[in-house]
Amino acid sequence: MSSKEHKVTCNSSNDPVPQIRLYQDWLARERGLRFEDYDALWRWSTADLKAFWRSIWDYNKIASPTPYTSVLRDEGMPDTFWFEGAQVNYAHQVFRHAERADVEGQPAIIAENETGEIAEISWQELRRRTASLALELRRMGVVRGDRIAAYLPNTPDTVVAFLACASLGAVWTLCSPDMGTPAVLDRFRQITPKALIATDGVYYGGKTMDRSATVIDMCAELPSVTALLVIESGHGDDRVANAVDFKAATGRTGSDVEAFEPEWVPFDHPLWILYSSGTTGLPKAIVHGHGGILLSAYAGHLHFDIGPSYAANTFGERFHWYSATGWVMWNQQVSALLSGTTICLYDGSPSGTKSNPDWHIMWAFAARHKVTWFGAGAAYYISCRKAGITLSDAGDISHIRALGSTGSPLPPDVELWGNEQFAAIGRSDIWWCNISGGTDLFAGFMAGNPELPATPGKLQCRHLGAAVEAWNEAGEPVTGEVGELVCTRPIPSMPLYFWGDEEGSRYLSSYFSEWPGIWRHGDWLRIDSDGSCTITGRSDATINRHGLRMGTADIYAAVERLSGVADSLVIDLEDTEGGSQLLMFVVPASGSELAPALTSAMSLAIRKSLSPRFVPDHYICAPGIPRTLSGKKQELPVKRLFQGWHVAKVLNPDAIANPEIIPWYVARAQGWLNKGMASIAGEKS
Repeated sequence: MSSKEHKVTCNSSNDPVPQIRLYQDWLARERGLRFEDYDALWRWSTADLKAFWRSIWDYNKIASPTPYTSVLRDEGMPDTFWFEGAQVNYAHQVFRHAERADVEGQPAIIAENETGEIAEISWQELRRRTASLALELRRMGVVRGDRIAAYLPNTPDTVVAFLACASLGAVWTLCSPDMGTPAVLDRFRQITPKALIATDGVYYGGKTMDRSATVIDMCAELPSVTALLVIESGHGDDRVANAVDFKAATGRTGSDVEAFEPEWVPFDHPLWILYSSGTTGLPKAIVHGHGGILLSAYAGHLHFDIGPSYAANTFGERFHWYSATGWVMWNQQVSALLSGTTICLYDGSPSGTKSNPDWHIMWAFAARHKVTWFGAGAAYYISCRKAGITLSDAGDISHIRALGSTGSPLPPDVELWGNEQFAAIGRSDIWWCNISGGTDLFAGFMAGNPELPATPGKLQCRHLGAAVEAWNEAGEPVTGEVGELVCTRPIPSMPLYFWGDEEGSRYLSSYFSEWPGIWRHGDWLRIDSDGSCTITGRSDATINRHGLRMGTADIYAAVERLSGVADSLVIDLEDTEGGSQLLMFVVPASGSELAPALTSAMSLAIRKSLSPRFVPDHYICAPGIPRTLSGKKQELPVKRLFQGWHVAKVLNPDAIANPEIIPWYVARAQGWLNKGMASIAGEKS
């Protein structure tokens, strides 16, 4: 090893040596591979897929009782085969950390709920509960391949239930209790679960919410369910009949619990089923496999820069990502256990009650539990900034060394606001890990790297192993301009298939219809010469004004930095003569009307930041912006409403975080179709 390599591996500061640096040192030592910079490393990882993914397997010591015969066969997407012959199990990889972590006194899970209850669970206790539940599920008739549906909040019990399911080779699927019954049934009916694990109530936003009636209704609508386990939360109104008590099911001890081991399953055996948003139709039931998820999780942890909480380099690491259980970031947070990292769960509202909002809550949680890695959706950070909070008022958050953001582009001024907040407490080196990927493949296309320069408002780099490019309409890669986000080579965690899509037609049409064998993700992407990336919006919601295209994210970034704007949504309504009307719905930060001064300020911001072409033709004061449960703005469904589509075909209220505002949009769309702009009384720019 050269002196330069030795220098970067020595940890002389309070922060750990980056995981991506340790991995490169390992490549140099074990494979004789050295790279001039990150771009060279990324290019190798996407050019030599077999060597890269084999290195991820070896570096992370993925266990298999049988050898694999090949790393990759039939590279053409989507019919790709990885690590044939190998047998793995997600839970097995988690519990290999148990003994050492407990010796070092590092917990597996730290959890807190909105009422202030705190739980700390050791690795051995997590393993015992998992084994106890797995044995109970086996007793109830659950076998490999059966689907286990869960209707649970973000608590340790949900992690236990998932690991027990994975241990048996059963297939996990999860919906959050904040989803409406029809939306949950739209998902669970597709996969005919044998077992249902549910809570009878939740506490959120200062309110107790009964879910016992929902559980009873679900059981009546899911005849495939023969095994029912219920968590008695103390918030349910009624006792659910014929249910096994979850606490008892996880409370077993004895020799059979101690002897339990997760079952080995083939590399491509289904691990879980995730769902698309379902805002415009039946949600896609996306199936991922054990092995693909393991590989992508480990590659992702290099970018997240998380390591074992018991290791000297990352001792005391505590990873938190605020998420409801219906968002893929719940799965990402749990995956930190694969690397031996303590995870910190919060079950409750991130901002308190509607009548008395407090955006300090999550920062105070991080302070209490010495969180080192804090993640949330971009909308959360935007809300904190707009609320005008001072982060240090929440307590000592100096342990936080990294901030994660996803879900939508993070405006550069919000990232700079965060930098200023942390600089004020002596952490001028705070690192932002902005990521973009998706539920579709449980992996990042673009991510962060603590060794690269900060890029506010952007993603620092393309993800290792992700052959991502921006393509123009001719299918040619472009740099420095916006193009379609495509992935030209396979990633192990791409879906095995969609559940119920027997011929694979829906899978093919979702990603491969534009360019056969090329994954088209549906986002606009710009890759700059320094390798940094910018997502500028959904390609199906592009604004095209007089031949100049612009992603909606750029427009939002321009207007939402104004203190008077709480939220916004823009749609472009084309006419039959080649023209269009650009409508912007605006939620003012205060009051119920759009003041002329605010609309003028928005127009000026767009002119200066983008182009006069993208100044809206009309501003419309709105009571809220429709978002999915994971926080994504619903541009295309709103546009379709204004094009005359029936609401039932474009918006599922149970898949929207704020369904109470849908009637407002329906009424305005109908007025627009009948009478034009005069019917919705906007303020013209």
